[in-house]
Order: sequence, then C-alpha cells, then structure tokens
Amino acid sequence: MRLEITDEHIVVILSKGIEQHSLALMSEIYANELDNLPKLAVLSGPTFAREVAFDLPSAAVLACADEETGSLLQKSFHSARFRLYRSTDLIGVQLAGAIKNVIAIASGIADGMKLGLNARAALICRGIAEMSRLGTVMGGAPETFIGMSGVGDLVLTATGTLSRNHTLGEKLGQGLSLEKCLPAGGAVAEGVRNSVSIHELAERHKIEMPICNAVYQVLHEGISCAQALKRLLERERPDEEMMFFPN
Repeated sequence: MRLEITDEHIVVILSKGIEQHSLALMSEIYANELDNLPKLAVLSGPTFAREVAFDLPSAAVLACADEETGSLLQKSFHSARFRLYRSTDLIGVQLAGAIKNVIAIASGIADGMKLGLNARAALICRGIAEMSRLGTVMGGAPETFIGMSGVGDLVLTATGTLSRNHTLGEKLGQGLSLEKCLPAGGAVAEGVRNSVSIHELAERHKIEMPICNAVYQVLHEGISCAQALKRLLERERPDEEMMFFPN
C-alpha cells in the first residue's frame, strides 16, 4: 500500500541534525523531498526519550510555522505528564537541537578531564552564546536560545547521565580514541557528525564558535583534548560579555 502525501497531511519531525554538504535543516530536507505539500512541525527537547517512555514528568517544544496546526498538535500530544510548549521558530529550534549536541561533547570532555564544575558551567554558558550567534544570523529568534529548546535542552544534554554525546565526550576526555567512544548497539552520538556541518555553517556565516570548533578539531583533525583546551584558554582576554546578535 502506497501512502500519498498531500497538503492535508501534517509531518512532525523528531530527528535532529544538519545534513552534511548541503547544510540543510531537517525541515528543509522534508519540504524539498515532499514538494512542500504537508504542513511541517518539529518536536524538540529538553527530553530523554527513556524518561518520557516511563511517563516521568517532562516538557518539550513543538515548532510549527502555522499556528493553527501547532495548536492542533499541542492538543493532541499535551498531557498531565508531558507539557508541550509551542513555537513558530522552526529554524531556531532545529539549530539549537543540533548545536547543543556538540556543546554536550565539550562538556563531557571537560568532565572526563576532571576540569571541575566551574569549567562545565562556563562551557555551557558560552555554548549558549555560540548557539545564539549562529542561530540569529540564520534567522532564528533570540528568545528561542534562552528557552526550553535552547538553554533547557543544552543543560540536559550537557549534564545528564543518559546523554550519549556527553558520555562520548567524557570518554574522549579520559584519553580514549574516538572509535572506542562511539555508542554501541546502533545508537548515535549526533554531535560527531553535526560538528562538521556546524563548522561549515560557522565558516559560511563568518561566526566565531571557538567551543564548537575545538570539538570539531578533536573529532576530525586529530587534536588532543589537552591541546584543544590550551588553545581555548590562550585566546585573547574577553571583553564585554555578548550573548545575542539579532538581525
């Protein structure tokens, strides 16, 4: 039986990432492949799927450009144990969901190197700044990155023991090779591939993303975690803290 997709359908995208080479967001891939027929929505964190499956209290963000469709989906998915917040910022929510995986690897590396809680907090905070810089330049709303799908998802993924990306980074920080750090059983640490696309997007838009760049160098250019840390700490002294660069 062949399913025909029409403009009456609604497609909710659950996967996160940025396509390599084309650098397209998931919604852009779906829109292109499906000829812009269905209404598109994106469901993002902060959630670990296992906890949602166990019906533990959770909250998430549903992004949909069409507010009527977003309201319909919210009514369908929202429950007493699963609070669903609506957004119309498809671009920002998707970029936050991809970038946070790379920052989570950096956080894991810091934990693996036993750099302390101060270092982890600094990485998360400056990771939000990097996320915001790229996200706003690409059309995302600044408030997205300080909300549930930005700060919320990043804190969860960069600190939670169920995070595959943080776990991978922690093993890297302990000195293991990337091959030995990859999840077993077909699981994926999305930040490994996302780091390539985010590196290319940062270069395309001329955005400074030192933490994401350091992770990219560790994963794909053979730089050691100690070398990456040294380069981060030896950068010029920071001036006034800047978080957002709205269009």
